[in-house]
Amino acid sequence: MSSETLRAPSRTGIFLISLTGGIGVALSVICIPFVSPALRRICLPYVPATSQQVENVLQALRGRTGRLIDLGSGDGRLVFAAASNGFQACGVELNPWLVMYSRLSAYFQGLSPKTEFHRRDLLKFDLSSYDNVIIFGVPQMMEEIERKFIAELKNDSAIIACRFPLPNLKPIQTIGQGVDTVWIYERPRKIENLLD
Repeated sequence: MSSETLRAPSRTGIFLISLTGGIGVALSVICIPFVSPALRRICLPYVPATSQQVENVLQALRGRTGRLIDLGSGDGRLVFAAASNGFQACGVELNPWLVMYSRLSAYFQGLSPKTEFHRRDLLKFDLSSYDNVIIFGVPQMMEEIERKFIAELKNDSAIIACRFPLPNLKPIQTIGQGVDTVWIYERPRKIENLLD
């Protein structure tokens, strides 16, 4: 072999290789929380609520009070809307970047005293202290989350399901249409009142 073949890499070459590797690692770290839901048993993707969905949820909450929780809170927009309308509002989200974003947004909007955000699995989060629940679910999880609502929520708690209805409980009201539809339920006082 000639001496030209064994030549050491230049400083510029090492810098470019390091820079490219660093960018690749950084992008992987940022993207994993957004991609990893597809690897779970139930995929709950991040899809921001539309302004019409937010309006429909606020209409569903009209006349209600108490503590509110948004399961799968994403960027926190429903939590902020509820807090701005007098609720002590909580968001539960698995994606750490969205939780961090929501906490920062709450701070800059002056809503930190009325909001809180938790990075947790929504199916494992205790709901017993909440009077109002918002869920943007997917069909595969709605039966399981419905059982959780029945087991943990207080009597007459409001449940607002967005995009997909609960499979067994009968809604007391439906607002909107298409992807903006919200179904409003009350957790029944008696278990025998569960089904239609």
